[in-house]
Amino acid sequence: MNLVTKIESWGDTHRPGWLDIFRIALGIFITYRGFDFMVNIESLESTTAGMAVMYSGVAVAHYIIFAHVLGGPLIFFGLYTRIVSLIQVPILIGAVIFVNYPKGFFSFDNHMELEISLIVLAGLIVFMVFGSGKFSLDEKRRKDKTSAN
Repeated sequence: MNLVTKIESWGDTHRPGWLDIFRIALGIFITYRGFDFMVNIESLESTTAGMAVMYSGVAVAHYIIFAHVLGGPLIFFGLYTRIVSLIQVPILIGAVIFVNYPKGFFSFDNHMELEISLIVLAGLIVFMVFGSGKFSLDEKRRKDKTSAN
C-alpha cells in the first residue's frame, strides 16, 4: 500500500461529519467566485498580466475561471473531490502569495480577501486528505461499486 492510499484510507475513517456542510459551502463559494471572475474578466486579466510570458496572463485567467466554474459544483456534489481540490490548490496559493498577501491582513482595501483565500486553501487541503464524506456522490459510487462485486 503506497503513501497516497494510506492517507486516503486514514482520511476516510477519521472524517468528522460537519465537513460535509463545509464542503457544500466551499463548492458554492468557489462556483460564485468563478462566475464573478467571468463577469469581471478584465480585472482578473490585469491581476495576472504581470507575468513575463506573452498571453500567459490571459491563459491563467481562463484557467482560473474554468477550474472554479467546473470545480465548484464538483466539490459541492462531492464528485472527484480530491482531484478537483488538487486542481484548485495552485490557484489559491497564487491568490494568497501574489495577490492578497501584499495587501496585508485585515486591510480595508482588500475586504479580508487574504483571510478568505487562506480559509478556502485550508479547506481544499482538508478535502484532499479527508475526501468528500458520507453525503457525496463519491460515497455513493463507492457503495455501488462494493455492492456490485
